[in-house]
Amino acid sequence: MDQKQKKAKSPFRYILLPLIIFILLILSMYINDPSRYSEEYTDQDLKQAVKEGEVAEVYIQQNQEVPTGTILVLFNDGSQLKYYTPDLTKTEEIAESDDSVVVAVTDVKRTTWAEKFGPYIFGVALAIMIFLILAAQAGLVNGGANGGKMANFGKSRAKKDIKTGVTFKDVAGLEEEKEELAEVVDFLKDPQKYTKIGARIPKGLILTGPPGTGKTLLAKAISGEANVPFFSISGSDFVEMFVGVGAARVRDLFHDAKANAPCIVFIDEIDAVARRRGTGLGGGHDEREQTLNQLLVEMDGFGVNEGIIVIAATNRVDVLDPAILRPGRFDRKVSVSRPDVKGREEILKVHTKNKPL
Repeated sequence: MDQKQKKAKSPFRYILLPLIIFILLILSMYINDPSRYSEEYTDQDLKQAVKEGEVAEVYIQQNQEVPTGTILVLFNDGSQLKYYTPDLTKTEEIAESDDSVVVAVTDVKRTTWAEKFGPYIFGVALAIMIFLILAAQAGLVNGGANGGKMANFGKSRAKKDIKTGVTFKDVAGLEEEKEELAEVVDFLKDPQKYTKIGARIPKGLILTGPPGTGKTLLAKAISGEANVPFFSISGSDFVEMFVGVGAARVRDLFHDAKANAPCIVFIDEIDAVARRRGTGLGGGHDEREQTLNQLLVEMDGFGVNEGIIVIAATNRVDVLDPAILRPGRFDRKVSVSRPDVKGREEILKVHTKNKPL
């Protein structure tokens, strides 16, 4: 990871804005504090202004610390001034020395806990809230570097197995199918051999056949024979109630596959996501169709010799969209049929291995 990427993911970047907002709130409360004017005006200044006829009104408010108070002076020119006085009695005498000056005395101001600390608590809460929002968008909370919970919706749910532990020896009754897939295994073992002579290996192959005939096991055996990573996911795992999530998961799946090439991407029950388009209630905006469109794009997006083989399994090949079966995508179909008598005997031997009969 380069220095630019590290800087983008630094949490201090997201602390800066809330900190600036908090400091501005504190400064604004400090500037608006009446005590800011106590050093600029005194009772002597008020006495001189009353004597010269400059004062129109004087509002006196006693503080809790008797006899101090806050004085608000309104001048004839429309300006006003607020200051603290250490002796309210003296200030009131000065203001009443001129009958033309309106003098008003208010009750003792009792500052509640909420009034005193409320603005500061609000500032802190606002700064924390902004930080959490920015941090969640950057994936710094609720999921660490991989993003928050909402971001995880678009993450692929594919299970990655470095070694499946299954080889062709564990697959019985499918001799013809194993022979047909031998070149795929050989390609995954040594892709450069095919690249040098310009040979083209299928991007994807689809395993069709009745349920329980060993399609998933056969896909794992290909990975085990070639000793390459195996990404497995069900077609239904792509589809969510939120539109666009399935397409995001397809993109994330192929991104991981390209980073681990050569490898196998196995999509089980692909008919859940690759059904013929135009038959859903949502039309072209249906979530399932958007996921299928993204799958078609991704399979067109990597070369035939990049070392990624996409294998799909279904027992409903008749409902698949024609675009998914055209050359360049799932362009090879392998039929996995029910085993014959000899095949059943071989399957029995596999399951009874190391068991007393």
